[in-house]
Amino acid sequence: MFLTLGERVCALMRDVAVHVVMPRFRSLAPGEIAEKTPGEVVTIADREAERRLHDGLAALGLGARIVGEEAVGQDPGLLANVGEGLVWLIDPLDGTANFAAGRAPFGMMIALVEHGEPLAGWIFDPLVGRMCHAEAGKGATCDGQPVTARGLLRAPPRAAIGSHFLSPERRERLHGVADRAFDVQPVPRCAAESYARLVLGQDDIALFQRILPWDHAAGALFLTEAGGKITHWDGSPYRVGGSGRGVLAAANADLWQAAADHLLGAEAGLNAFEDHIG
Repeated sequence: MFLTLGERVCALMRDVAVHVVMPRFRSLAPGEIAEKTPGEVVTIADREAERRLHDGLAALGLGARIVGEEAVGQDPGLLANVGEGLVWLIDPLDGTANFAAGRAPFGMMIALVEHGEPLAGWIFDPLVGRMCHAEAGKGATCDGQPVTARGLLRAPPRAAIGSHFLSPERRERLHGVADRAFDVQPVPRCAAESYARLVLGQDDIALFQRILPWDHAAGALFLTEAGGKITHWDGSPYRVGGSGRGVLAAANADLWQAAADHLLGAEAGLNAFEDHIG
């Protein structure tokens, strides 16, 4: 039977989840967890999953560059010109800190990007077997069924504010604004889960400071193909490898505007921040 590209990537992710990721969930030995940067851990599952995903994508024969999170950790130069040409982006285990602690959520993400624009994206939750997928101009699906991000009629809207990379003073300033306007929820510390929540109705708004490409390319496409909206903090369209800082995402354009009015205004001060955003 002939499989489409999307089906082949789905099958690859499920296979790696079954044989590499899930056997190590709550079974990691102390020596299989390391700190790759201060406060950020990596596990043997991250590294082995990325190798398997890399090899599987290379075998598809598209001739695209392959840029994985763990490979970039070893050679940051791989990120050079990530917004040019045809590129596979791999996040082999998003939410590693959760995974290493033996808790949900965590996920796997792959995106195919051309000249900075996501063409296709896959977000897989190995715990529940949920596959979110989108192709540019073809809509979004969850487990093969079309999905639309409408945002629920909540008052106030529910927002997940990723502020943990801000200084304490700037975090307090941002939350002072957010807490007055929104029902602020704890972030899942897993972008794979954050984008699924926006589309599937658990959250209405999400704000991220750090925008490493493997964290957002698949999710941004999934959200926009489902009818949501995402931009950088300056309002410019989300783009892999672009110069925009941060991202603001919402389940629809009206919710995005409501979020922008508060979170991107002068009082919150995000566009004046100079913190490192990765």
